[in-house]
Amino acid sequence: MKRVMVACVLAVFATISASATARPNLDFKLINKTGLIISEVFVSPSDVEEWGEDVLGKDVLANGDSVDIEFSRKETKCKWDLKVIDSDKDEIEWTDIDLCKAEEITLKYEGKKPTAIIK
Repeated sequence: MKRVMVACVLAVFATISASATARPNLDFKLINKTGLIISEVFVSPSDVEEWGEDVLGKDVLANGDSVDIEFSRKETKCKWDLKVIDSDKDEIEWTDIDLCKAEEITLKYEGKKPTAIIK
């Protein structure tokens, strides 16, 4: 009986330890409702100044289209900034997006103001 109890306690600790070190899923679906054609997409942790590489994964993202953005990074941060470059080479930024909670991000650009609907 003692062995069973010890095994149960060890299993609980192993589960807690694994979940504490697990990385959050930062993948999301990006939906373009900006009224613009997006030619590049960049994501970066909010506390980092550099953008890195274009993560669009296809040539352009037309208005109304969507694309799945997948991370292969070993990041554990939740707050991210997102920058797009449209077909006219204009840059638009959205800041402090919680990718740990976002499964779908719909980008809007109304009245020169970037907004996002996050689900």
